[in-house]
Amino acid sequence: LLAHSNDAEPSSEPPTTESAPMSNPETSDQQDTADASSQVSTTEVANSMKCDICGKLFKSNLEVEFHATKSGHDRFSESTEEKKPLTEEEKKEQLRILTEKLKQKNKKREEQEKKDAQAREKNRIKSGKEMTQARRKLEDLKMKKLLNERKREKEEEKLAWQRVKEQIETDKAARRAKADAQKALAASPSTPSSSTSTYRKEYNDTKLQIRLTNGQTLTQSFGNKEKLSAVRLFIEINRTDAPGPFSLMTNFPKKIFMEEDYEAPLNAL
Repeated sequence: LLAHSNDAEPSSEPPTTESAPMSNPETSDQQDTADASSQVSTTEVANSMKCDICGKLFKSNLEVEFHATKSGHDRFSESTEEKKPLTEEEKKEQLRILTEKLKQKNKKREEQEKKDAQAREKNRIKSGKEMTQARRKLEDLKMKKLLNERKREKEEEKLAWQRVKEQIETDKAARRAKADAQKALAASPSTPSSSTSTYRKEYNDTKLQIRLTNGQTLTQSFGNKEKLSAVRLFIEINRTDAPGPFSLMTNFPKKIFMEEDYEAPLNAL
């Protein structure tokens, strides 16, 4: 074989390569364990909620809200303390306390209802008494008014009867005076007359027979000059039939007297 003189001759030794130093796995694990143990953990887990005012522990937010609503406490914080479960004795004691509170609450409610019922009964009795007094007062006023009206009617009847009596006495006096005048005229000597004169007798009294609506009759004498209203007043005072308005009339000739006829004298009717 031919070779250039400048070429280097191949070496018979195997080539060598550089390698990085190898690390031991066991040595690395020991180093990590040492680093972890050298660190101090500062994180703590909250196991419950604690009331900063009374110190009670609660497991859930629902218990915290219930306690805040019931007691009015408003300061709470997390706590690492764990709320221990209640023993049977503690459960029985809490049940007894709740039962006792419920009994007291029911007792207070019953007492309040009893007081309210008594107050309502007192108000009802008071209202009943007031209504009774008001009703009695109203009845007294009605009775007093009725008595006053009755008294006034009696006074009016008395005055009307007095007027009738006065009118009757006046008519009697007039009749007596007229009778005396006629007697004096009859006692005087009569003058002769060429012609015979007829004498017409005049009556001063009128006797009326009045039939009422119930069939009974009233009989009374009235003066000729008395008004028809005196007859009506006499009927109102002495009537025995049912009270009420009425009208006067004659059978023969049949005539029903109107309101203006009551002011006319009897001899003009």
